[in-house]
Amino acid sequence: MNSLGPEHVARLRAVTPGCAQVCHFNHAGASLPSQGTLDAMLGQLQREASQGPMEAAIGGAQLQEQARQAAARLLNTEAAAIAFASSGSAAWGMAFNALGPWQAGERILVGRHEWGGNLACMAPAVAAGAQLEVIPCDRHGAVCVEALQAMLDSRVRLIALTWLPANGGLINPAAAIGRLARQWCIPYFIDAGQALGQISCDVQALHCDVLKGAGRKYLRGPRGTALLYIRPGFLDQLSPPPRDVLSAPWNGQGFSLREDARRFETSEVSLVLLAGLGQALEELLEIGLPAIEQRIALLANRVRQGLERLPGVQLQDLGSSTGKSALIAFTLEGWDGFALKTELARRGINIGANGVAYTPLDMQARGLESIARIALSYFNTEAEVERLLQTLAELAG
Repeated sequence: MNSLGPEHVARLRAVTPGCAQVCHFNHAGASLPSQGTLDAMLGQLQREASQGPMEAAIGGAQLQEQARQAAARLLNTEAAAIAFASSGSAAWGMAFNALGPWQAGERILVGRHEWGGNLACMAPAVAAGAQLEVIPCDRHGAVCVEALQAMLDSRVRLIALTWLPANGGLINPAAAIGRLARQWCIPYFIDAGQALGQISCDVQALHCDVLKGAGRKYLRGPRGTALLYIRPGFLDQLSPPPRDVLSAPWNGQGFSLREDARRFETSEVSLVLLAGLGQALEELLEIGLPAIEQRIALLANRVRQGLERLPGVQLQDLGSSTGKSALIAFTLEGWDGFALKTELARRGINIGANGVAYTPLDMQARGLESIARIALSYFNTEAEVERLLQTLAELAG
């Protein structure tokens, strides 16, 4: 699909039950699933109820592999490089822990916008003597590639990047960082939680070794699902601690790790959820990322312009004026971000809110205690945008 016109958006909304119930601007938290996604999950659940859960797993496994193929197409990779997890945080944590023990003096380089959950995973490595260092920002607030280059040496064991931070519209230069990491043969992890389903995510162009993202956000899949990409040439450097008969099957003489990304999976999995994720991925691929990006950029520009005209509103986005994501961070005078989220929900409008714990390094650096966050998707409408802006104008007094 080349573009998403009003008639296309109307059709998408007609098959999304939540659109008739709420004005939803929290797609970066969790988006609204389509009826097709709900039907895929219900179908597998009904088969499990009527045939028996183990017996219905044969068909469920086929749906799981279809989801894996769709995820591979989305990321421009092979299906063997894709694992499924229960959440983006679980996926990132498994990959990080699979790097093995950390030694004193080894260095971890992160952007200032790194997700709090990822930083929490790094805490044991820091306790073991590893150094966690923050890459300086450029004048737009993004990770500075030149500053990163000056920091690199043989002691750097990992570069970690949150590509689209949770607390604003910044899009970090993920591909440029990947080129540096590949030149230095340094492992490179990307948290693409806000990127998957919003912008193109080509792992070949990104030069990353690991990439993860939750299914519930812009992919519009169910909660409890996530994608984990492991670059095939990097797989042998990772030894996941949890193992079972799927991730480390019996080979006749002992148990050996699989030679694909499924060494990060276990045999017990919700095929109901993966049926839904597979359907959501197929629907996304049918629409196409170019049309999605174009539609989201148009709506986000409209929201930002509207917010700039409201008294008491301060945009809190980082990034250049020409390249921001659909996550719009702002503060409203007299309102805590979470209190504003609650009040808007009372009026039938969903937004997000972030506190210091979510992106602690960046929030503390900017002196922010909380932000309100509007996260648009391609099936939001101009009428919803106007309703949101009008409601905020009323609250601004």
